[in-house]
Amino acid sequence: MNILEGNGRGEAKIRYLDADFDVIVPGTHVICAVTGKRIPLDELRYWSVARQEAYVDAPAAFEAEKKAGALPTDKV
Repeated sequence: MNILEGNGRGEAKIRYLDADFDVIVPGTHVICAVTGKRIPLDELRYWSVARQEAYVDAPAAFEAEKKAGALPTDKV
């Protein structure tokens, strides 16, 4: 890690794992890949290991799964 990176006050860089995550660069939050909203690290509950993305809530995670083709869509 570069000494100038990660003062702990901005966006964190995270490696998402199964049921856990590693903080690569310290920060206070990450950004939801679907909504663009800030997610404080202590509130981070939803993410994709495969896409290495965070989601603000279950509906955002569900939407990301549909867009990725991991779930069936309503389109016929």
